[in-house]
Amino acid sequence: MSYSIDVNIFVYASNQGDKDYQQQAISFLDEKLNESELLFLPWMTLMSYQRITTHPSVFPIPLTPQEAWKNIEDLLTLPQVRMIGEEEGFSDHYLQITSGLHVRGNLVPDAHLVAILRQHGVKTIYSTDSDFRKFDFLKVINPLK
Repeated sequence: MSYSIDVNIFVYASNQGDKDYQQQAISFLDEKLNESELLFLPWMTLMSYQRITTHPSVFPIPLTPQEAWKNIEDLLTLPQVRMIGEEEGFSDHYLQITSGLHVRGNLVPDAHLVAILRQHGVKTIYSTDSDFRKFDFLKVINPLK
């Protein structure tokens, strides 16, 4: 079994401006990252983490670029982490998962992420974003409920 984690969980874990969610996210990540189950992460998730956590208008107490990148590097050293991206045929996956949906605005990067996950056979994502529930094949689990 494999899974992915949405950027919002990593952001919550780094958000010193919201101690409740931060503690929940840290506890969840500590538990999941100590398991042997494969964690598939698209580069777009990690680049979003770098963008959000270092942005002073978005993140209440922004990380320095070096701090954010160190967190990413720490993830990359874990033996169960696999980095994934678009492969040949990506556009077909994207068109299949978005068929019948009105994909625009914030749903575009979500659909992009979901198409990558589908292309790599990942069927579970941990996220607080309910928009992922629009994609039938994907099991969405909110670990911060």
